Amino acid sequence: MLENPAVLKAAQQAMEEKIAIPILLGKVKKIKQLAQENLLDLTNIEIIDPMAPQNESDIERLERFGDLLFEKRKRKGYTQLEARNIVRRRNFFGSMMVETGEADAMIGGMTRNYPETLRPALQAVGRQTGVNKVSGMYILLSRFGPLFLADTSVNFNPSAEEIVEIAELAAKEVEKFNIKPRIALLTYSNFGSADGDDAIKMRKAVGLLKAKHPTMIVDGEMQAHLPFQNSLLKENHPFCELAEGGANILIFPNLSASNIAYNLVKEVADIEKIGPILLGLRKPIHLLQLGSTTREIVNMIAIAVVDAQMNYKP
Repeated sequence: MLENPAVLKAAQQAMEEKIAIPILLGKVKKIKQLAQENLLDLTNIEIIDPMAPQNESDIERLERFGDLLFEKRKRKGYTQLEARNIVRRRNFFGSMMVETGEADAMIGGMTRNYPETLRPALQAVGRQTGVNKVSGMYILLSRFGPLFLADTSVNFNPSAEEIVEIAELAAKEVEKFNIKPRIALLTYSNFGSADGDDAIKMRKAVGLLKAKHPTMIVDGEMQAHLPFQNSLLKENHPFCELAEGGANILIFPNLSASNIAYNLVKEVADIEKIGPILLGLRKPIHLLQLGSTTREIVNMIAIAVVDAQMNYKP
């Protein structure tokens, strides 16, 4: 985690509320200085600076992490020396802690450049068996209840088959909250009312999902307002599976659409947000958006804890 007051406050709160036992990654002197300036007590919280090993044990761990990363990436262009150097970066070091079991989960990010966190996670931890593409999901705490939006972080223009996987991963994550997934695939067209690349793609994805998961509640393609207007759906599209109860998972045709929708709604409606949650990794590593508040970071820590307890396979 970065040397950031909101992060330090969240770490202290998570410890005090017994949500998690935090480990902070960063410059020890800077973190302690920020803690003092913000009247925070980090006495019982471990702080590690991978760039400045303090003893032989720290050096040995860096070498061990580097050698493990080299084994994973030696046929992907890495040399052993490069691997040992790169694990000194916080996101790589944290990812290796998760991979080796020295930490149960990692929260990274606080940057606009998500690949800086995602790349180490993919290289150190990797995807779940059978998953082709990792994706990202935000949670918006709206007046309709929690809304889950995907993919909001990773895939620029997914194919119909990749949309199917995004929806499957989102549904799996939503079930962890004891919520029954109800999925709407969104675009500018309503059930064949218009054609175009995105409309055809989302239409195809709906068909693939229904064929693959006959009991899944999923429908589309549809415009974004329809899942929240049950009477309009019943009147004009009574066959729609979402006509009774609406949707809680919104799947977008591309990253541009999801990013615009998410940022617009959260700012204009002043909705509390959580995310982005990374879907499809073998172990729990999640991201923080630039400017995340203490509350948002604590929420992400809680989700990472739930993920870690859901029996991720080593």
